[in-house]
Amino acid sequence: MVKVREDHPIGADGSVDIPSWIRRLQTRFDDSEHLSPGDQALLLQVCQFVQEIEANVEPSENSWADSQGCFRTGLEMAEILADLQADTDVLLAAILYRAVREHKLALNTVEKKYGSQISALISGVLRMAAISNLRNDSEESVLGSPSAEQAENIRKMLVAMVDDVRVALVKLAERTCAIRAAKHANDDKKRRVAREVADVYAPLAHRLGIGHIKWELEDLSFRYLEPDDYMHIAKLLDERRVDRQDYIENVIQLLQDAAEESRIEAEIQGRAKHIYSIWRKMRRKDIGFSQVYDIRAVRVLVPTVRDCYTILGIVHSQWRLIPNEFDDYIASPKENGYRSLHTAVIGPDRKVLEIQIRTHAMHEEAEFGVCAHWKYKGTDDNQNQDSYEQKIAWLRQVLEWSEELGTNALQDDLQRGVEQDRVYVFTPDGHVIDLPPNSTVLDFAYRIHTDVGHRCCGAKLNGRIVPLNHTVSTGDQIEILTGKRESPSRDWLSPALGYLNTARARAKVQQWFKLQARDQHLASGRALLDKEFKRLAVENLDFEALAQKLNLKSLEGLYVAVGASDISVGQVLNAAQKLLGVDQHHPTQLVGRASEQFNNDDVYIDGVGNLMTSFARCCHPVPGDSIAGYITLGRGVSIHRQDCSNLLQLQMEEPGRIIEVSWSAAPQDVYAVSIAVEAIDRHGLLRDITALLDVERINITAMLTQSNKNSHTVSMQFDIEIHSYSELSRVLERLNRLPNVESASRKK
Repeated sequence: MVKVREDHPIGADGSVDIPSWIRRLQTRFDDSEHLSPGDQALLLQVCQFVQEIEANVEPSENSWADSQGCFRTGLEMAEILADLQADTDVLLAAILYRAVREHKLALNTVEKKYGSQISALISGVLRMAAISNLRNDSEESVLGSPSAEQAENIRKMLVAMVDDVRVALVKLAERTCAIRAAKHANDDKKRRVAREVADVYAPLAHRLGIGHIKWELEDLSFRYLEPDDYMHIAKLLDERRVDRQDYIENVIQLLQDAAEESRIEAEIQGRAKHIYSIWRKMRRKDIGFSQVYDIRAVRVLVPTVRDCYTILGIVHSQWRLIPNEFDDYIASPKENGYRSLHTAVIGPDRKVLEIQIRTHAMHEEAEFGVCAHWKYKGTDDNQNQDSYEQKIAWLRQVLEWSEELGTNALQDDLQRGVEQDRVYVFTPDGHVIDLPPNSTVLDFAYRIHTDVGHRCCGAKLNGRIVPLNHTVSTGDQIEILTGKRESPSRDWLSPALGYLNTARARAKVQQWFKLQARDQHLASGRALLDKEFKRLAVENLDFEALAQKLNLKSLEGLYVAVGASDISVGQVLNAAQKLLGVDQHHPTQLVGRASEQFNNDDVYIDGVGNLMTSFARCCHPVPGDSIAGYITLGRGVSIHRQDCSNLLQLQMEEPGRIIEVSWSAAPQDVYAVSIAVEAIDRHGLLRDITALLDVERINITAMLTQSNKNSHTVSMQFDIEIHSYSELSRVLERLNRLPNVESASRKK
């Protein structure tokens, strides 16, 4: 096995020579001045701080199995990250991370001593580490899905948790150190660490395009998971180890000389295929070791397409082509746009050799563009997860930019995320379940199993009891509490209450109600509509006509449809409003407000009425500007830009005459309605009611409250403006659920 890490420089006292280590670290960067003198001084200070902590704090149960402590592990992580051209903050976070992870150092201490940037990086890596404690390594299927799909969900969960690409890099470096250190652990821990690395972190490095880390993670995890196969292939390679690297260097020199003779500026690289990749290819194609033609491979990069074919001619003139092993992806690119020439030949000493030829532009596109190697060759690809692919692409883009521009120029990009189209949560057993955004714990229950959803009576989120309409977030662990019998509630189907936000769960509940007896549907539907129309004070409505408007044969059919949840109460209310029309003289209808007076104005003044407006000449606001109004004496409202110096002066002198205004017209159909609220009086009740109406964007035009000191009750009347019966129903439902409110209904 090739040695993958260097020994740290040791001083005369037997401890790590930190200044020598920092000088050696500097040589790993492409830019010889990457670490400024100030950075080096800070690195020295942090290294000495962690070294002192390790010497004075007893090892914890989170320490690794080998003799290497958190200090040397931090140095090793920093070396890995230096090869990735990481910035100083990342190096410092890496050195400090294991001390925090092993509870030898508090995170708030890190923030006080070294700032919020470094503590935020460590905090992000700790969140990713939590998945190691919760994930389930069982090979059995989960909810009908294969175990491989669970590994994919865990990878997506990790990506969903990362908003800063540097967090992912630190975690990959930490897992690389962990699997290196696993050689000192027992067999059970070796397999556990190797399974996690193989399932999650090697594919993540693969998707990020960090090839040398991916290869090491794959080979080491393969060594512990399939030791016999690993040793078999390693033995086959050992027979050729003496001359394998010399052979590749000899081929490179031959091609370099031939390119110079043809006056082509060629950049030639060579590699020996790593052990896991050989094994996977043998398994995938069902071939023997001798038929793996790319054990030795050379890549030639040239300036132009013409040069590609010239080099190909040189290769085929010198060595014999292996039949059926030539692919021209330049003339016929792959579906994802990948372009290159691939050929396999019998090279010097009659050894098989693969050669890839492409331009520099093709190489950049293949490594960092939309057709990158991780995307066209990855075995964990899922084209349906667009935001996952976008975020991976974003992470890779930031990696590429950080190499070209340096991380200091990329702070904004590092904090920019891609909106996720899935949420990933844990079951109590550690399985990962994916859900749409805004899903609730009740949606989760139905995602587990229909029967679990039907019998759901409560839920715990991260060990804490939460309501069934609580929205879940990525990384939450959810436990569903169930009763002995199925008892879905019709409230679950009310959009206003927010219990179910997924179509699948809603359909399951609707189907359950459909299976109930028709008489029960009839009674339930009648009770629901009677209650709703009574609360809305709608009378003298032709219910038979209403049923026909909803394409139902009879009123009884309407009741059954509502009771079975085939038709929602909201749909009935909308149909009722259209049936009644807008008639201000009808006693049971919504009364229309003359909002048309605003429709021709450029500016709408909410809650004020049709005031005369004029545009200030000092700032000349135009549609799209942020604006505010100033009430003048006799000239109506003067409209200014919010950054107008005159308006700022007026705000200081006469703040009471500044009002909020906005572009565009007022709502087209607004109706005045009086609602009555009966409640047990308490402190803050009026505030809660007005706050709820504000959240619902309901305008209050008048308000009257009357308290009864003897009974400790209060009666309130609000004149409000609403757009439809559905909106009024939602507002009344939410008011009825406020603490101490006994009833909220429309006043006749």
